[in-house]
Amino acid sequence: MQTNSPLPLEGVRVLDFGQYIAGPMTAMYLADYGADVIRVDPPGGPRHQTAANATWNRGKRSIVLDLKSADDLRTALQLVNQADVLVENFRPGVMQRLGLGPREMLSRNARLVYCSIPGFAAVDPRAGLRAWDGVLSAATACYALYKPQRGDRPIYTAIPYPSIYGAFLASTSIAMAMLARERDGLGQHVEVPLFNAMFNAYSNRALKVWNGPKFRQVPKGHYVLCADGRWLMYAPGDKNIGKFLESISRGELHKAGLTPEELTQRLADVFLTRTAAEWENCLLDLGIECMTCHPGSEWIHHPQAKATAIIEDFEDPVLGHFRGPGLHVRLSESPGRVRFPRHELDVDRAQILSELAASTSNAVASQQARPQADKPGPLAGVRVLDLSLFIAGPTCGRVLAEFGADVIKIDSPHRDQVNWHCDVNRGKRTLLLDLKQPEGIAIFWRLVEGADVILQNQRKGVMEKMGIGYEQVRLRKPSIVYCSINAFGQTGPAAKRPGVEVMAQALTGMQSRYGGEKPAVNPFNACDFGTGVTSAFAIALALFHRRRTGLGQHIDNALLFTATMLQSPFLQDYRGKRWDEVSGQQALGTGPLNRCYEAADGWLFISAARQELQACPAFAPLAALPEAELAPALERQFREKPVLEWVSLLNKAGVAAHAVVQEVINLMSDPIVLAHGLSVTRFHQDFGPVTTTGPAAVLSRTPMNVGRPSPRPGSDALSVLQEIGMAGELERLIRERVIVVEGVRAHSG
Repeated sequence: MQTNSPLPLEGVRVLDFGQYIAGPMTAMYLADYGADVIRVDPPGGPRHQTAANATWNRGKRSIVLDLKSADDLRTALQLVNQADVLVENFRPGVMQRLGLGPREMLSRNARLVYCSIPGFAAVDPRAGLRAWDGVLSAATACYALYKPQRGDRPIYTAIPYPSIYGAFLASTSIAMAMLARERDGLGQHVEVPLFNAMFNAYSNRALKVWNGPKFRQVPKGHYVLCADGRWLMYAPGDKNIGKFLESISRGELHKAGLTPEELTQRLADVFLTRTAAEWENCLLDLGIECMTCHPGSEWIHHPQAKATAIIEDFEDPVLGHFRGPGLHVRLSESPGRVRFPRHELDVDRAQILSELAASTSNAVASQQARPQADKPGPLAGVRVLDLSLFIAGPTCGRVLAEFGADVIKIDSPHRDQVNWHCDVNRGKRTLLLDLKQPEGIAIFWRLVEGADVILQNQRKGVMEKMGIGYEQVRLRKPSIVYCSINAFGQTGPAAKRPGVEVMAQALTGMQSRYGGEKPAVNPFNACDFGTGVTSAFAIALALFHRRRTGLGQHIDNALLFTATMLQSPFLQDYRGKRWDEVSGQQALGTGPLNRCYEAADGWLFISAARQELQACPAFAPLAALPEAELAPALERQFREKPVLEWVSLLNKAGVAAHAVVQEVINLMSDPIVLAHGLSVTRFHQDFGPVTTTGPAAVLSRTPMNVGRPSPRPGSDALSVLQEIGMAGELERLIRERVIVVEGVRAHSG
């Protein structure tokens, strides 16, 4: 690792006007990779007082500005003149009313990347709603799960998925807009509504194959209680079930002819004979994926957390010494770092004002840039070889394609189907290439010659055994950006373990928080899809760095890292820490005025202060009730009318409320979702009409593109071979099974 290499965003200045979670977290990602972030707070400091501010506001300088003051507004405008990026996450129109709207700021500074992260888009009829995470989670089906587990009752989750997914996508979009600016010198307005950002997390739950076979939900794994009172999750799989039963019972269970119910009970008794750690070692020896379910308070001190440095020790002026989330994505040549702790409020005022006074003359040149015609996507001309499987890696490839990259999806012809193909492989070309044959590897090397990025998500060591690991590729092409994704990172005792979404959730505390007394799988494949998006962020950083230095590099991202950042609101351990966030399958919210309520025909979520409730005539008599009496009184009243009537009444009174959406698939036919291109229906070669999600971020000058529908696996072999001068070899390569063009199915799920 070259620690003397410049950080990717070194020399980039960011203004962070963000409050609560999404804006500060976005700016944190930029600070971690070298940007000079100036945090602008209102008098009194951040509006969200939480220990997590020690994480989200690290590496930033601090100034307090009252934007309603003429002098402070003038200072803010001077800062905008000198900025490369501006981040804000207020409701649409707020910054404009303060005199800092995107159109005006881009007219002052044409190089500015202005990123807005509102709850709902400016063109959404709900734009004026106070979009707290509870309200957004209700609007995006975060409080629903599969019916056998959920019943008819929503389940509240403490993880603020919309805000954190908003930060993932906003930081990625900013990095892409910076790449576009490197090409033509112009900034643009980037809007990442939190409602939209959640569409990155939906997978097959949003997919509808109209004429295809119905997708069968595959069980995620089994929970068993062990001798030490710990829960273990394991997934034996069809191939290993016989070996598993033979091993744990010396053949007794395998040959007993038990019914499924009897086998489940006998297995429960067997698992009670050893501790979770003992069973974990036993099952791993059999090649069976498994994980003890840890609470977050244990994960933050776990050996794998320490070995990967996803959890590190920090100092903070408020918390003192604490343990908390470290760097998310790892870049080998420009690795990023937490450069300094959160600064005390306004401590950098004198320094920042002095810099402004010294650099006023530079602002004039930046204001003279003239707008030009829109350009192609930020990644136009970038070629990606996507060798990844399942969800996280292919999702990254899809995001790169949405930003304009030419992505060639390379799959094995030995598989009977390409998993999640209709969802994660839209916008790509597809090639079925046998990398186990020497000529398959030779074709791969020909493709590498014209590639900028390689993407793979095999377990550590697999690509090296094939001869196409990072170091092997780098020897032939030093400028390559090579992204490796796995479950548990590239270092530490779990680096080579097999692992999927649910195992990362189990290890890091997500399942324990969501399930309560018994762990439970969280609502989405949030680690998979979040890892896909943040890997695209890392690739954009690496390409930005390459434009400045000519160097490629290796990227390390893992489901484990994303699981940790999803829980960044809670994962700070310090003297006096109380691990008391809301958990369990019976949770409906955090209190009487931030929770789900059942109405006459469904459920709604409200997020209100006492004074806001007082302003609503229907609820004013209840506003003064003691805390213990308020929830039961609200429960009785909400049952009297249907959901939409209550939501309309509350919204008109200024109270944030939204219907609880019960199923993600219901969102896909919502008129607002359709109008914003978040749900798109196109014709697929094998299945006919297919509905998938669409791009979630809006870039004013270099827009994202949904791309073509996922093609039939292998159908682009001719076009790919033409580009490397081998089109005439296609028939022979097909005969020799080096390349396959038919017979591998697109998974309809």
